[in-house]
Amino acid sequence: MGHRVERPSIDHYDEIIRVWSEAGLEYKPHGRDSRELIAREMALPQCAFFGLFEEGRMIGAGIANWDGRRGWINRVAIIPGRRGNRLAVKIVEACEAFLREKGALVICGLIHKDNAASISCFEREGYSCMDEVGYFSKRTSWED
Repeated sequence: MGHRVERPSIDHYDEIIRVWSEAGLEYKPHGRDSRELIAREMALPQCAFFGLFEEGRMIGAGIANWDGRRGWINRVAIIPGRRGNRLAVKIVEACEAFLREKGALVICGLIHKDNAASISCFEREGYSCMDEVGYFSKRTSWED
């Protein structure tokens, strides 16, 4: 089957949310993952959403963010039934290309510790886990 990675528009919002939901990723529809905030994020030059399409249907998604110092890849998801075919790599590669174009020398992936499939994908692509680094966040609400 032919697969293509492209930059979706806000018109693909429902498809992105469907992919995240089917893939089991938690999302915050009343906070950071609302249509309004996703649209705002998509418009930023330092942020890129990517969709993986198969026969016109989105089957995967991911986000790349450039903070001016490091590149960040997160929310990479492939729907069940299409996993195990190294399709997530296509999204990771698109994110990496975007971040390198921005100037990133260091690219990081944010992955939950219990997400063995994503950990394996990133390790196969040359990423290593830095156990000595903790992720801390401060939120304005649990929806953010």
